[in-house]
Amino acid sequence: MTPPPRRQLVRRSISASLALAIAAFGTAAAVVLSSAPPAAAAGVPAPSPLAVPGRGATVPFKEQEAEYAATNGTLIGPNRLYGTLPSEASGRQAVTLDAVGEYVEFTLTAPANAMSFRYSLPDNAAGSGRDASIDVRVNGASPKAVPVTSKYGWYYGGYPFNNNPGDTNPHHFYDEARTMFGSTLSAGTKVRLQVSSTAASPSFTIDLADFEQVAAPTAKPSGALDVVADFGADPTGSADSTAKIQAAVDAGKAQGKEVYIPQGTFQVRDHIVVDQVTLRGAGPWYSVLTGRDPSNRSKAVGVYGKYAAQGGSRNVTLRDFAIIGDIREREDNDQVNAIGGALSDSTVDNVWMQHTKCGAWMDGPMDNFTIKNSRILDQTADGVNFHYGVTNSTVTNTFVRNTGDDGLAMWAENVPNVKNKFTFNTVILPILANNIVTYGGKDITISDNVMSDTITNGGGLHIANRYPGVNSGQGTAVSGTTTAARNTLIRTGNNDYNWQFGVGAIWFSGLNEPINATVNISDTEVLDSSYAAIHLIEGATNGLHFDNIRIDGAGTYALQIQSPGTATFNNVVATHIAQSNPIHNCVGSGFQITRGTGNSGWYADPPACTGTWPTPVWTNGGVPGGGSGPTDPPTDPPTDPTDPPAETGNLAQGRTVTDSGHADVYSASRAVDGDANSYWESSNHAFPQTITVDLGAAKAVKRLVLKLPPAAAWSTRTQTLSVSGGTDNNTFGSLKSSAGYTFDPSSGNRATVTLPGTSARYLRLTFTGNTGWPAAQLSELEAYTS
Repeated sequence: MTPPPRRQLVRRSISASLALAIAAFGTAAAVVLSSAPPAAAAGVPAPSPLAVPGRGATVPFKEQEAEYAATNGTLIGPNRLYGTLPSEASGRQAVTLDAVGEYVEFTLTAPANAMSFRYSLPDNAAGSGRDASIDVRVNGASPKAVPVTSKYGWYYGGYPFNNNPGDTNPHHFYDEARTMFGSTLSAGTKVRLQVSSTAASPSFTIDLADFEQVAAPTAKPSGALDVVADFGADPTGSADSTAKIQAAVDAGKAQGKEVYIPQGTFQVRDHIVVDQVTLRGAGPWYSVLTGRDPSNRSKAVGVYGKYAAQGGSRNVTLRDFAIIGDIREREDNDQVNAIGGALSDSTVDNVWMQHTKCGAWMDGPMDNFTIKNSRILDQTADGVNFHYGVTNSTVTNTFVRNTGDDGLAMWAENVPNVKNKFTFNTVILPILANNIVTYGGKDITISDNVMSDTITNGGGLHIANRYPGVNSGQGTAVSGTTTAARNTLIRTGNNDYNWQFGVGAIWFSGLNEPINATVNISDTEVLDSSYAAIHLIEGATNGLHFDNIRIDGAGTYALQIQSPGTATFNNVVATHIAQSNPIHNCVGSGFQITRGTGNSGWYADPPACTGTWPTPVWTNGGVPGGGSGPTDPPTDPPTDPTDPPAETGNLAQGRTVTDSGHADVYSASRAVDGDANSYWESSNHAFPQTITVDLGAAKAVKRLVLKLPPAAAWSTRTQTLSVSGGTDNNTFGSLKSSAGYTFDPSSGNRATVTLPGTSARYLRLTFTGNTGWPAAQLSELEAYTS
């Protein structure tokens, strides 16, 4: 990696708009900018996600940003351009040290005996990472070398990514290290991270440091079984302790006793399976489970309940220890998460999860599960995912940073997720996708959280009927009442490089089918959004209610409307919106707005409908700075299917679509999903058959491209069809009379239908024959205005 160019450091003042951005509004909490000590770095003041009163996780540490500390290094950022080093830093700024003697020096604001710090080293040429060390100096003396590495960062290429530096799209640059000082340092002590050698790494980029007063180790509870004293587990980490800890856990269940993990680092090379037992440690700074099978890389440290198919586990408590893995790649089929399986009536409390694939990937059906008071750091995929029928479960008071995918997620695949809650969490820097999301789900609550610094292909808060298995037919779609109250979003949303436009801070998608539910968004701050503050796309979203919302700073629009829906707005106030017209809406009356009282700054009639997307203006809390897209975007991560801007690309993709009938799982949505290998097939032996797509607003469509899968296994066939259009879904007029269209795999298995350009919102294709199969078939129905 080429070090960033050095530049002269200039102190900037807090502007008037920053003062407005951190003022109180209504019942929404006021964001307070942490005061920066006198320093050479002079970072641009930016609101901190840890300075929001009454929201987010209550953390045991005091955080300091490197850009506000004393340093003789080089400030990088602020910059939100994906693929750049500052774009993944907290507040989008950091300090690079690239010479011996360069340092970042923090002054303690409270007593501390431990610190963790977030940093980045460049990758090595092989992509396997480099190991180095950096000195920790206290009041300029007593250096302690702390190991640092790039082995857990630096991914490349398209999803699910690889470790090949020769590929495109480098990302996931940062990691965290922790160390204890050996004694308590008083407030006012100066703690310095200083480069003593550049032989192992040419540079060290420091993002922040968290200083903590760690309590003394928790002693073994009376009557508990000890994995070392009673079962011979090795606290030095030299020997594999998997079987011995498993034996202790099994005995704890059989005897009705707690199982205690004393101080030590324990090699665990496979899952510890828990059921009806409490497993506790001396504290997450003292009791550490780590490891991975040296020959079978799909086996690694993790504490799991039994899978639901095996009956699941219940009445489990996991608390006061750390699971720090050794996962350096993303392989979605590997169960190498810190916590997993099915755990009903169970609690995870004060567990530190780092360097695993996911912090907790929970596969239901399961009920009444809680994660609380925990830390989830440096994952290759999600922080938490409630997947497949998780009900009445909660993540609360948990700190999440640097996940490789969604920070906190619920995904109701095939089995309903019901009455789950994400509350009082702080979710920062998901490298891909969203800070917090629910894919489907009934009566979901997402409240009192802080979300900040989304990196790419996602937003801060996402509510969606997306992903496989999310549909009303199985009861898994968004339904009942979704409540998102008292959340604060800071610098969330970012560019989606498949779509080539921005994703909003709060966004909604009806990709699989329209959202028809009650969705209440209230008492919320949306600050310094990278693109739009509120965003609708990919199918209708109905039943939105926005109450007491403060939007302060949006890189493009207050509202970006790309799909139909209905919404009410009361006491929604927007300021510092980059575009003079605060709404972009090309679906017209397809999106119905009901305005109540107390609104200002976000409404315009007519809205903008440009067909192009403006360059965002980023403020970082009041200091303007331009933004634009990178030249080397990632390749098709699956979090966001391709959907070009409304007036210049395929108008049908992702839109609501219906059919007269379909065979098995081959539903109409497959014809507009952007995947030429999936396909719609109508009911068999039942011509005529129809497929109808709602474009969201009337469009002058001049060309349809019809596709079948490109695989050679598909023989040449001719389908007979006609095209009609209408402004509503009741009355249709002819746009193209019935004709035969040949699909030949040797020429792409596609056919083009020219249309007169008559304005129509609904397009209907009526099939009366197919020489290759007794049904209508389409893998893609594409509609264009040119």
